[in-house]
Amino acid sequence: MTDGARKPNPVQFILYSYGKKVLPPSMNDWVANDLAGPGAAWRTVVRFAIPCFLILVPFWFIPTTFLVKASMTLPIFIPFVYFAIALNKIYRRARLRHHGLDPDLVDVIAREREADMHAEYIAKHGPRDRSPGQGGTGAP
Repeated sequence: MTDGARKPNPVQFILYSYGKKVLPPSMNDWVANDLAGPGAAWRTVVRFAIPCFLILVPFWFIPTTFLVKASMTLPIFIPFVYFAIALNKIYRRARLRHHGLDPDLVDVIAREREADMHAEYIAKHGPRDRSPGQGGTGAP
């Protein structure tokens, strides 16, 4: 792969997806979009779930009833996915930091989506006072 490449090759992608490789700076735009762009949360959950799923698949080949198969695998898989969802932003922020990018990129889409609401709040109540020691209330 050349230094000017914009997207990782399949091997780089797999290593990147599971945290084993930092991609070169020429791919920072791709990394930022992957971890903070549209669909980033969904991609992260799927990447978390794939290894767990692969480990649990052989249990479905054990000759027993559906209920036993489900009781062997679902108590592992459901919490795994639940924690993947719960820790999604934390994981994506850490990955952005790992690649030398701004961790606040994770919230860019939410900030853009809620910009009208924030503008309305500022018009109605005034800007927030961010001075230290005020307890975040804005009151003196």
